[in-house]
Amino acid sequence: MIQQKLKGSGVALVTPLKSNGDVDYNGLAKLIDHCIGGGIEYLVSLGTTGESATLTKEEKLEVLNFTISHNKGRVPVVAGFGGNDTRAVIKDIEGFHFNGVDAILSVSPYYSKPTQPGIIAHYKAIAAAAPRPVLLYNVPGRTGANMAAETTITLSKEKNIIGIKEASGNFGQCMQIVMNTPKEFLKISGDDNITLPLLALGFDGVISVSGQGFPKAFSQMVREGLKGDFAASRALHYPLVDVTDMMFAEGNPGGIKYVLEVLSVCESHLRLPLVSISDALKAKIKAAINLPSRSGV
Repeated sequence: MIQQKLKGSGVALVTPLKSNGDVDYNGLAKLIDHCIGGGIEYLVSLGTTGESATLTKEEKLEVLNFTISHNKGRVPVVAGFGGNDTRAVIKDIEGFHFNGVDAILSVSPYYSKPTQPGIIAHYKAIAAAAPRPVLLYNVPGRTGANMAAETTITLSKEKNIIGIKEASGNFGQCMQIVMNTPKEFLKISGDDNITLPLLALGFDGVISVSGQGFPKAFSQMVREGLKGDFAASRALHYPLVDVTDMMFAEGNPGGIKYVLEVLSVCESHLRLPLVSISDALKAKIKAAINLPSRSGV
């Protein structure tokens, strides 16, 4: 069952770029190996963190195909296929082969700010067209519209919808989802620093940004939480809190890309309209990474 494979820690991979703006496939290969070697359970390609909004359609296909090829079946791969034009999303899904892809992550429609019935109709259409199971993605801070718990509960009954990446930060909403969706419906955190409390509430894991910077510590923190050993999980969680906050202080993925540069995984170049984080923040992140308490993470 695919739900079991997607418990634990997934990472929303950045797309490494060269100084001229081209995709850095050597950097992407190093990143994939870094994550898998650190114990991450699965990879997510073409999410927001991957700067999918500024990749061309051709680049998206190349990045996803490269990720599948370099992964070599070592861990599951989840592919991002979403947007605010339902027909366009379905066309993109129908045009991809999906060999080596285990599930689809599809963001709730952004900018258009549809009603809850509109969100439900959007996802039902995508689920009906998708050749792989679908994960919902609620991130109101980016889409401009929250997907209500009642909407998630309704969609959890759809045959080809298997879970949600929930990034509302609303604990009441999260608890309603846990209480009122099927047990096998995946509840996945979309907020790194509240993953531990969400695990305590009954969530099944996380799709993380910071986890690709510190895959060993982060993935073990999640595994301990899923086992119910919250003392062990807290011991891994708290050393990462400050640096994780720093990663998001000036937007994503600027912070995590700089972390990966410090760790010699890939360079930190971004595409406009995103720009590099400030020198002051870089200094804080570099100092935090080099703390003795974080050595070996």
